[in-house]
Amino acid sequence: MSLLDTIGSLLGKSPEGGGQQALIAAALEFVNNQPGGLNGLIQRFQEKGLGDVVSSWISNGENQPIAPDALHNVLGSEAVSGLAAKAGVQPDQVTGLLSQILPHVVNAATPEGEVPADGKLNATTVLGALGGLSALLGNKGNA
Repeated sequence: MSLLDTIGSLLGKSPEGGGQQALIAAALEFVNNQPGGLNGLIQRFQEKGLGDVVSSWISNGENQPIAPDALHNVLGSEAVSGLAAKAGVQPDQVTGLLSQILPHVVNAATPEGEVPADGKLNATTVLGALGGLSALLGNKGNA
């Protein structure tokens, strides 16, 4: 099952639905709009005592999971509400979904274990690393 198939089942939507793509797009935009981009998000994780979690997503090792409540604590209620609105899902669903998506997005954006110099995530690079947009949307292919 692909990442977005899993997310789609959590949302109760088919993998062909746009909700998953919207959430990934919203997550990419959110990271890029942080002061410092990914570096700013990393700092937020460190300030909340979760630097080791986000570091695992950047490194070439296994991604550590993050609990939805912990992610909500890092992002804050205002950001969670904004992401929910952009993705078209309920605010109480966002952190659960993002806790599964964000580790993969950050990991895909840092394939060599290095944060981009400007801290900005490239959507094309991320989607390509996640197996391509068609695979992410549940079409034939490996995600």
